Amino acid sequence: MRRTQSIGQRIDWLTLSIIGILMLIGWLNVASATAGASPVDWFDWGSKQGKQLIWILICSVLAIVILNIEGEFFIRTSILHYVINVALLLAVLVIGKKVGGARSWFGFGSISIQPSEFAKPSAALLLAWLLSRGDGKLRNMKTLLQSLAIVGIPAALTLLQPDAGTTLVFGGLIFALYREGLSGNVLIAGFCALLVTIASILTGASMLDYPLIGSQSAVGLLWMIFVTVGLLVWQLIPNMVVPRNRKRVKRTALISLAASILLSAGVHTGLEQLPRHQRERVQVLFGLDVSNPDADYNIRHAKAAIGSGGLSGKGFLNGPMTAYGFVPEQETDFIFCTVGEEWGFLGSVVVILLFTVLLLRILALAERQRSDFTRVYAYGVVSILFMHYLINVGMVLGLAPVIGIPLPFFSAGGSSLMGFTLLVFILLRLDAERFSVLR
Repeated sequence: MRRTQSIGQRIDWLTLSIIGILMLIGWLNVASATAGASPVDWFDWGSKQGKQLIWILICSVLAIVILNIEGEFFIRTSILHYVINVALLLAVLVIGKKVGGARSWFGFGSISIQPSEFAKPSAALLLAWLLSRGDGKLRNMKTLLQSLAIVGIPAALTLLQPDAGTTLVFGGLIFALYREGLSGNVLIAGFCALLVTIASILTGASMLDYPLIGSQSAVGLLWMIFVTVGLLVWQLIPNMVVPRNRKRVKRTALISLAASILLSAGVHTGLEQLPRHQRERVQVLFGLDVSNPDADYNIRHAKAAIGSGGLSGKGFLNGPMTAYGFVPEQETDFIFCTVGEEWGFLGSVVVILLFTVLLLRILALAERQRSDFTRVYAYGVVSILFMHYLINVGMVLGLAPVIGIPLPFFSAGGSSLMGFTLLVFILLRLDAERFSVLR
């Protein structure tokens, strides 16, 4: 029994160190991104870098508090955390203030709080609580539906704000469900639906369209059917030779086809309902022509900033595109542009490696757990961080639509920094207690 050791001896210092390094590098880049052409006043607490430093200090205190709370507290209060955060997501739709066209924030004077950032750890906690009961696996439809409801309720409320980026992050929790026994058929169906969705965007057709010979809609429809059937044949034919797999193959084919039809129809309709600037961002991502020449402004300037950095960058505070604000939101959603311009390819690789090592380390923490709750929660943590990392960097490189999502422990913003601190340090506290768990 190692419970007699202090928390400092039981904590995973590698994870803690990576987070500290990311916060430090992020703070430096926030300062560079917001200083303009003027010298940085490091002790100006009203500036963006000064406020970010205050948030880092607040989150450091919060981390210390979390590490000194018994892990059982987070397990027993997971339902309470979830209910409170769902209530906040409902409240922000009514009394929240609009920022960038989304009603996602509570305003308290000069301070704004985004409740969706705290809903992510609460959803991961409740999902871990549910799946750690019994044998800790998805063995029946009831548990699956309950799991989907836990993820879907805050995701739907976030989408109503509207905040598509955070909604996608909640969707990433499907990886945690897969680790706990979710059928691979669901992932196959999702992949089919993704390909058909892309086809629907490219052709402007839906699989619910009635094709007219020679029309673009008909061509798009036929192409989507070809993609879906081809994928299903490639994936499922090898399993048909095994008699006991045939029933599963039929079920997978039906699920995939249904998901493809519904999602393509939903995307086709949903794109038409989006605000013009958001619809254009999706179209630009896939290389479609739009009437607005500035539709790709963010991506075009982001790529230019990163590309101009070359191998080693232009030096800290020496990036002209950063200094003169050519890239919008360059201290939050597009902060990776600052890294590329001022630190170059080498600096960008260092940041990417830091995030990669962090994700791999959390996966290692997950697999060494004796507690089902901690294992499921750890997979929830890595899923959320991975989605933020993937979408943010992909967005800056033009590989994902511009939907606005922060880079963990890096982008400016108090709500996101506090949310990530809660997310990871609860895991570190639970991991520190793994030796006192009997199974």
